[in-house]
Amino acid sequence: MVTPKMRIALVISLLMVCAPLFAHHGSATYDTQKVVVLKEAAITKFIWANPHSIAMFDVKDDKGSVIHWAAEAGSPSALSLIGWTKNSLRPGDVVTVYTFQSKTGNPVGRLNKIVLSDGTTLRDSQLGDADSKDKSEKPSY
Repeated sequence: MVTPKMRIALVISLLMVCAPLFAHHGSATYDTQKVVVLKEAAITKFIWANPHSIAMFDVKDDKGSVIHWAAEAGSPSALSLIGWTKNSLRPGDVVTVYTFQSKTGNPVGRLNKIVLSDGTTLRDSQLGDADSKDKSEKPSY
């Protein structure tokens, strides 16, 4: 016989187990209300791995100092469905990065899209269709 206390314990147990799953797949750590545009970003590394691919790149700030950035994107399986390959970004490529910066102000973010030097646009699987017009800002460091 299942008592009300057992039901409550079961519900609490399920919530405790499932909560980290929901936390991981959210974008709460990023300011998705504004897109930061980073022009002339030089790719330093592209990690094609689960659970998220990561683009690492260097950008000069207004004072000419190099800032090392990292932006996460979707999984390789999700990105490959929309045209990405493990060779889409190579060290030395100069691109324009549109990203949702971390709310902490650190130079990390969730990728919105990357525009290659030939004009090709690579969108992220989750947030890549976000409207970047009228919302773009300079990064906060």
